[in-house]
Amino acid sequence: MNKHKAALGMFIILLLSYVINAMDRQLFSVLAPDVRKALGLSLPQVGLAATVFTLGMGVAGIPTGYMLAKMSRRAVVVMGLVIFSVATYFTAYAKGMPDLLLYRFVSGLGEAMQLTALLAIGTTYFLQHRAVAASSLNFTFGIGAIIGPNLGAAILGATQWQMPFIVFGLSGAGALVLILLFVKPWFTEVQASQQETGAVVEQGLADTIWDKTPMTLALATVFAGLAIYGYLGLYPTFLRDGLGFTPKEAGLAVSFYGFGALLSLFGGWLGDKYDYRRLLFISLVISALSGGILFAGLGKSLTLHIVFSFVFGGAISGMVYSNLSAGIIKSVKRENAAHASGLFVASLYIPAAFAGYLLGLLKENFGWANAGIIQVAGCAIIAAMLALIAASGQRQPVALSQT
Repeated sequence: MNKHKAALGMFIILLLSYVINAMDRQLFSVLAPDVRKALGLSLPQVGLAATVFTLGMGVAGIPTGYMLAKMSRRAVVVMGLVIFSVATYFTAYAKGMPDLLLYRFVSGLGEAMQLTALLAIGTTYFLQHRAVAASSLNFTFGIGAIIGPNLGAAILGATQWQMPFIVFGLSGAGALVLILLFVKPWFTEVQASQQETGAVVEQGLADTIWDKTPMTLALATVFAGLAIYGYLGLYPTFLRDGLGFTPKEAGLAVSFYGFGALLSLFGGWLGDKYDYRRLLFISLVISALSGGILFAGLGKSLTLHIVFSFVFGGAISGMVYSNLSAGIIKSVKRENAAHASGLFVASLYIPAAFAGYLLGLLKENFGWANAGIIQVAGCAIIAAMLALIAASGQRQPVALSQT
């Protein structure tokens, strides 16, 4: 029991470091209009800058999955934390589009290293509760998504646009010290074979990440990512430039997406208890409806934007993200958990890198309302269809009683 409590305590420290990750990711979208003005960027350019970090995340995803077979997971977490914190800090000193994109891209590399390693640590140690372990990461992402926009807007109100990047970049140092002092290798480096109970026979699971079910779920993740990061990348800009909201109001509205993400633990529990692929379908349909309404049906009511940001966040982050990340891992045999977590990261974040740029182009051609419907709602519907395809024909692992 003491060992279990110690492991839980160490996982909480790692999750706290992931809050910093989430805060860094959510900061730029609130500051985007100020960065755009200071650096003389177009809307598609600032949309690309808002989401290009996800290209770094995606590029690093699968290689990090293989890196975890060669290096300690703890070391990969630490490296990722240092890389994205330094890159966030230097974003404050960007002089134009090229170096801005470079800093954003490098921050994504570090964020992916940390996320992939944390997914492998949580889903390997807490083997019987993999969806809850994976969803706990998104729960802490929700905390960061609440703090990041509001704190960033508050700092912006008192200073210049550079200062939030400096403050957020330096905040990683505290998390780094906690990890180095308190997180031990016996927790982070445990192998699936050490966790075997003999209670489950892995029949019907994929031998590699390239089999049909993990690849179908990966494709669903691609479209879910385009919906998520279309919203995260330019929704605050839509509120400020399209509807005339202040930075504080826009930060408040988008932070309720983070409150929705706090449903992740409940979403993970549902995914462990029921068929996660059918849960994905229902949640993606809700995501499509609420995401389309956010861009097309609410006008200038801050209250309604808060409510529907929460609904959208609860559905696509609390339910969809949690069960896609855990689902891809569940669909393969346990020894391939690190590779599966890398596949999820790559599938979500490589296409998402262009989500802001795509939404910016759609807006310039069709207006904000149609752009939101096409990308946010449309991509969520396509992902829902793919979740149904993944749900057809795959057997679950066969549970056997201990003798």
